[in-house]
Amino acid sequence: MGFGFEQFRSIGKDELAPGQVLLDVRGDDEWAAGHIDGAVHVPLDRLVNRMLYEPGELISEQPLVVLCKSGGRAGQAATWLNRNGFDAVLLEGSMRGWEAAGHPMVSETGDTPAVL
Repeated sequence: MGFGFEQFRSIGKDELAPGQVLLDVRGDDEWAAGHIDGAVHVPLDRLVNRMLYEPGELISEQPLVVLCKSGGRAGQAATWLNRNGFDAVLLEGSMRGWEAAGHPMVSETGDTPAVL
């Protein structure tokens, strides 16, 4: 995929605009265990195809807010997105930070939401 890592602006929960798109690039099992309600799930290994062929729900006038477990995959995704005409920023702390701050999450498993 040819990702290089760059430094990106990150924004915190309090800086999120109403309706701003949150793009979660974690794997399916991680997503199912716990995620931010309303986030869009596109695993990193599927991102290029999704953005090239089905970008609809990710097109926004505001920057895409990209997140993963701790920030590494989100940085890779933001690098690709920004190099390909999208405006992407990172969610400060990614999901580990979100969970540690006690922000709400939902689960697809029926269990208490958790970050894997």
